[in-house]
Amino acid sequence: MLQGQSDAQSGEELLSMLVRLSTERVLQEALEHEQAVALGRGRYEPRRESHGYRNGYENGTLKTAEGVLRVKVPQIRGRHEPYRSPLWSQVASTSDVLKQLIVEMYVGGMSQRDIEYSLEKAVGQFVLSKSTVSELTDTLTEEYEAFRRRDLSGEAVAYLFIDTVYEPLRRWSHKTGVLCVWAICEDGRKVLLNLSTTNSESYESCLEVLRGLVKRGLRTPVTITTDGAVGLTKAVATMWPKSLRLRCWFHKMQNLQQKVPAQAWPEFKALVVDMRDAPTAEAATERREAIIARYQREFPEACRCLLDDAEASLNHLSVPQRHQQYVRTSNLAERAFVEERRRTKVIPHLETESSLVNLVFAVLIRVSERWGKKCFSEFEQQQIRSLRRRLKLDEHEVSTLEPISEPQPRRSAASAA
Repeated sequence: MLQGQSDAQSGEELLSMLVRLSTERVLQEALEHEQAVALGRGRYEPRRESHGYRNGYENGTLKTAEGVLRVKVPQIRGRHEPYRSPLWSQVASTSDVLKQLIVEMYVGGMSQRDIEYSLEKAVGQFVLSKSTVSELTDTLTEEYEAFRRRDLSGEAVAYLFIDTVYEPLRRWSHKTGVLCVWAICEDGRKVLLNLSTTNSESYESCLEVLRGLVKRGLRTPVTITTDGAVGLTKAVATMWPKSLRLRCWFHKMQNLQQKVPAQAWPEFKALVVDMRDAPTAEAATERREAIIARYQREFPEACRCLLDDAEASLNHLSVPQRHQQYVRTSNLAERAFVEERRRTKVIPHLETESSLVNLVFAVLIRVSERWGKKCFSEFEQQQIRSLRRRLKLDEHEVSTLEPISEPQPRRSAASAA
């Protein structure tokens, strides 16, 4: 029979079949031996009721690189505890373990080709095909879709952070943005709330993202930290007019440094930092006026930059003192982007928006899981709730289903108090 088949099959196919049949035989004998050990007797030895008795077989299949292995899994009845073959449980779950391993290798920065080669070196004959690897990485799409639809009403969000990372797409030879929304909750947990692709940070596109968050149950945040993108800041002021909008000081410092000569920057920076870290907004305003009076003629562009978005630049001084270092920059998002960029640098096939958002999501959601520890004391949580009451954030504001007009200037936390 085998000789007749070999005439029609290549040597490689015949070898593959022999490997499969040999593996089936070895696995079947191992299962039979395992059953005999569990019963404490061979097939034709007297039965011991306390150990149970043989009760036929169940069909078992296992997908491998050599094809589908088919074995008969021995069953045992009459025991106090249901019998499950440890060997078969381990072997049968191998495919699930490999699937999870493949996804993690992909998220860790390995290309599909790298994954295929690594699996071949590591597990020998039990290798998954290229199409299977591709199918498994596609499971990230399902995870992402579930993530972007999940209910947010259970998250006690205090501080919000919005930033965008831009990555190149090979297919279209241009960069696409991924707008990410992070939050620090009242108990100090850091949570990734949303991410979506965008080709611009226009008012309309940003407002659509924020409206989507509110529709999913997001409570009004106490603060929202952003860079100086005009469309984004307008959308934030429109969606949450009573919240404190914060201008990211990391980006602010970068802009200021570009407008001051290198020799003068250390002294100028020290004065700006002293202003930023003032005990109150009133003290910070006085220190800013002193800086402008001193440098207006020498560095007019830097002074204009310092005055730009002046109120939002000092709103961080309204939150509890220990939290000011967290909310005054969008470093929460930036730190996550550092990990994301480590992966995208070595992934050679970001062809579409789907592959881009899958990878960014997979990396950032794992960062979010590592950062999800409670770190605010009960007293700090009370401080946050007190600020919420001062800002009257729990009152109904704007329906996300109604048309929204252009934003109006908002009062500072001091005037609200």
